[in-house]
Amino acid sequence: MTDKLVVVGQGYVGLPLAMQAVAAGFDVVGFDTDDTRVKALAGGESYVEDISAEALGAALACQRYLPTSDSADSAGFDVAVVTVPTPLREGVPDLSYIEVAAAMLAGHLRPGATVVLESTTWPGTTEELVAPLLENGSGLAAGADFHLGYSPERIDPGNPTWGLVNTPKVVSGIDAASLAAVQAFYDRIVDRTVAVSGCKEAELTKLLENTFRHVNIALVNELAMFASDLGIDVWEAIDAASTKPFGYLRFTPGPGVGGHCLPIDPSYLSWRVRQRLGQSFRFVELANDVNDHMPDYVVRRITVALNRRRRAVNGSRILLLGLAYKRNTSDARESPALVVAERLLALGADVHAVDPHVAMGQVDARILRVELSPDELAAADAVVVLVDHDAFDLEAVAAQSRYVLDTRRCVIGERVEYL
Repeated sequence: MTDKLVVVGQGYVGLPLAMQAVAAGFDVVGFDTDDTRVKALAGGESYVEDISAEALGAALACQRYLPTSDSADSAGFDVAVVTVPTPLREGVPDLSYIEVAAAMLAGHLRPGATVVLESTTWPGTTEELVAPLLENGSGLAAGADFHLGYSPERIDPGNPTWGLVNTPKVVSGIDAASLAAVQAFYDRIVDRTVAVSGCKEAELTKLLENTFRHVNIALVNELAMFASDLGIDVWEAIDAASTKPFGYLRFTPGPGVGGHCLPIDPSYLSWRVRQRLGQSFRFVELANDVNDHMPDYVVRRITVALNRRRRAVNGSRILLLGLAYKRNTSDARESPALVVAERLLALGADVHAVDPHVAMGQVDARILRVELSPDELAAADAVVVLVDHDAFDLEAVAAQSRYVLDTRRCVIGERVEYL
């Protein structure tokens, strides 16, 4: 008998998991509250770059993948994985999506089933929030009647090397039996699992990984600002430092941080420390301050460059290359590029933008979406490279632009300045 898996949330994390589970032999229910998303999936339309329309079509054709917004389709599940968003609302973690998911699953929970939380959150969520919701809604006891665990997602959209299957998967459970059940499930999905002693340790693992990146990106971002003022090429220094084979990891500057992870996840840890211990997590708060203000620094650099040519931002035509938060993806969540655009619009700039990945509805309607063409490059008073998508013709950008501010150091030319 085929095991039934419910994946709650069919976004950048949930959809790849659902597809791989189908390949592993599960009957998969992909539950999502977004009817538009569900209809797109049912029609074979993938909105996640890492999942091709062909892969989605094959999963639908074998009739072992059911995208749905009807919670009744979750009945009788053997394993359920929660991959819903966990945003910040005015600096406070919003776990309402997890609460709704847990309440829905509780109504279909049966003895022997396994529930796993993958959504990034503060340490203690699985045991202190999810377990009571499942117990109260089902009348069953976590551990005694059903298995419960946490496994942090490690999806990196657009990464051609590391995907769901070959990235080691950290797993945990509220007790030994739950850990065994959670690990047995993921052992069918991925190449390698890494067990830790408890859910809190697994929850902290995810926050540690992203806080590490967040803090180090803030370090090089602040260093880039100081180096520019001192007349030093920070990129050359980073290249030189990267030749050291030990004791150094390469991080590079950029216009800010985006996506769900870096702008949000470290703040979950900072919030938990302040809530439980009454102390501040100073590294996270400092990194937030530096990275949150990088779009403002980018706009200042644009302003200075235009002033050198006796032009104001107000009325200037500025072409932005890239609106996503990272290269080769359509994910514009918390994208610093959108903040740069908003700041320029507020200053009266005529903002044009090129991004072959990001959909029209994801950005401010005042931004004129255009194709990357010689006419657009030549007409722009400033071209700003915010994302280094492979689709961009960088040689044309260098040759046909009057001025380029490259925040990713991917364009080479005499009229190019780097962050």
